[in-house]
Amino acid sequence: MTDTSLTAPAPTPVRAVAIPRVLSIAGTDPTGGAGVQADLKSIGALGGYGMAVVTALVAQNTRGVRDVHVPPTTFLAAQLDAVSDDVEIDAVKIGMLQSAEIIGTVRQWLGRVRPPIVVLDPVMVATSGDPLLDPAAEEALRELARDVDLVTPNLAELAVLTGRTRATSWAQAVADAQTLAHDTGTTVLLKGGHLDGADCPDAIVAAHGAVHEVGGARVQTRHTHGTGCSLSSAMATLRAGGATWPEALQHAKTWLTGALARADALRVGEGNGPIDHFHELRGAASSTVPSWSARVWEAAAPVRADVDDLDFVRGLGDGTLPHETFLRYLAQDALYLGEYSRVLAKASALAPTPEEQAFWARAAESSIVEERRLHESHPGATAAASAPQTLAYTNHLHASARSYAELVAALLPCFWLYTDLGIRLATRRHDEHPYDDWLAMYGDPAFTAATARATEIADAAALEAGPIERARMDAAFARSMEHEREFFARA
Repeated sequence: MTDTSLTAPAPTPVRAVAIPRVLSIAGTDPTGGAGVQADLKSIGALGGYGMAVVTALVAQNTRGVRDVHVPPTTFLAAQLDAVSDDVEIDAVKIGMLQSAEIIGTVRQWLGRVRPPIVVLDPVMVATSGDPLLDPAAEEALRELARDVDLVTPNLAELAVLTGRTRATSWAQAVADAQTLAHDTGTTVLLKGGHLDGADCPDAIVAAHGAVHEVGGARVQTRHTHGTGCSLSSAMATLRAGGATWPEALQHAKTWLTGALARADALRVGEGNGPIDHFHELRGAASSTVPSWSARVWEAAAPVRADVDDLDFVRGLGDGTLPHETFLRYLAQDALYLGEYSRVLAKASALAPTPEEQAFWARAAESSIVEERRLHESHPGATAAASAPQTLAYTNHLHASARSYAELVAALLPCFWLYTDLGIRLATRRHDEHPYDDWLAMYGDPAFTAATARATEIADAAALEAGPIERARMDAAFARSMEHEREFFARA
């Protein structure tokens, strides 16, 4: 992902929802490749709960549209009210709206309900290039674009919305998207799929002009039916799950590329067929999926190998570590633990159950008591200020407290890596080992049990988290492992 133009302001906070409730407002597709059917599949594939309000009943297949029946707007309004009167909606995706009257009905409902996130896929031009809306509806859709959070036009629709000729280069498309974003005050998802060439970039274009580009290679397939519907509903779901728009695009583009790559295998219809929305689910079902903790621990194998190779760790294990080096380590460890106990207290405050609250609270107390005992047995371990590595680590832990799942992921290496070292290095213990107390503390069965419980909590949090939150958990765990390596290396 690359950023150009101005530095973007901090994104507007969104209340992250583990299972976002996403409403699609669009037409139908009996063959399941586009419209509300594609939206519901995309929402489900990206971890949300999908709902649908139908604007039009469309008789179509992979070869084309045969007939359209548009229910009265009074029935459209009744559908919308039936959903919002009962269900808390986390995001809305809007697709095909056939007339100014329909657009007005949806816009009035949005004004009353005010969903947190609204994504507009402005369906205005047929695949053949023919306009789908009359001038009044086009103008109504331009006005609707001012009321939403993200608009996702293809290049033909971007040309209609800006009143310009269709872009034939990426640079021109970016300029047009910046114009639309500026004029509407709405973030634009610019799609480069209709440009020529092997590259297929997309971008988030903010209202103030910043461009967050996500590159990609074109997938060679004719089965692209419903990609616009699918991408826009995926963006709504991921944003409701806590992602920023650039994060959502990065994730959605990876998912959509896989769906296109596997589209041929579906063999649905003889024309322009659908994409494989559930390709990731099928891939997971075909193999044994490790737990979240097992996966991130394995991914951290190079960092763990680096730790084992450090002179500090080798000397700690065989007892040859100079005592002054160990005292420098303990001095920084004391400063670290003061902040670490505060972070554990944050985990206790964020924990969803009394049992987990108690676990983190006990861990906070234990980290202070046990380490104080260790420090008292090695007098002279004092430091006036935190080293850069210590400060960076504790800052990372505090920053991870923006969510419970991310915080427990960041804390897990503080348990697991030390248990791993304590157990393995304990094989080198002997009666006169100068650091026998350190090895005994981290190799103790009680600490091993605490590590196992912390791992269970992290795995449970990963199961409940959405895809963006799990990605943040992965990053938090990996960064803590790197900080542990730097903390040992500094000593």
